[in-house]
Amino acid sequence: MQNLGLIDSHAHLYSDKFEEDRSEMMQRAFEAGLSHIFLPNIDSSSIEPMLALEAAYPQQCFAMMGLHPCSVGKNMEEELALVKNWLEKRPFVAVGEIGLDYYWSMEFVEEQKEAFRRQSRWAMQLNLPIVIHARDSIDDLIKLVEELQEEGPLRGVFHCFTGTLEQAQKIIELGFYLGFGGVLTFKKAGLDQLIPHLPLSKIVIETDAPYLSPTPKRGKRNESAYLLYVAQKMADIKGISLEELAQTLKANSLALFDLSVLEEKKSFSLK
Repeated sequence: MQNLGLIDSHAHLYSDKFEEDRSEMMQRAFEAGLSHIFLPNIDSSSIEPMLALEAAYPQQCFAMMGLHPCSVGKNMEEELALVKNWLEKRPFVAVGEIGLDYYWSMEFVEEQKEAFRRQSRWAMQLNLPIVIHARDSIDDLIKLVEELQEEGPLRGVFHCFTGTLEQAQKIIELGFYLGFGGVLTFKKAGLDQLIPHLPLSKIVIETDAPYLSPTPKRGKRNESAYLLYVAQKMADIKGISLEELAQTLKANSLALFDLSVLEEKKSFSLK
């Protein structure tokens, strides 16, 4: 396969779901034309495997640091202290994934909001983008971003976007990107009706592997090679070639995630 330069802007390839065949899975991704894969953190348990994967593929895999909303609970303070410690210790490409998740439980909603605010402020201090998880919570997150932008220039991406056109337009007005993945290929999702109204310049694509496999792999374990199905669907909807799409989306991803920050081998001090 030619090197399309596709970028998977969001994949958990350090997951134990890839324990049996990780190196083969990575090879399939490169053969499918991927050049960069961005790795969002979940919590303290995922840091070590994520950084090990980044170290194994330093030219292709790039780690973020953050606390996922589903991992926000009674031990939030120690989890956030660890995130802060890592952000101060070495450079990362983004703070993520962070946000709100109202799907699984509403028990720690206020704590999720506090964790989001705190991590967003660290991102602003470091001039890093945030990667937002917004399951059943887009409107509340738009409101939080608006409030935080009064304090400083907060930027980033709403990953795995499945909201309305109105929400999408609001997010773009805030200067954020929209991340689309396997759900784009689902017939009943209706995202193919949304994409024509959105500027390609504010879109990135992702797999969220091992989750949310695209059609025709739906129901199976997702992997970065399957980004090709998402890219092809996006190109078809936009009426452009796969090559043109890949070129534009690569530029978008590298504008969102500035890799030059990784060259600064220095420590930071966060408030």
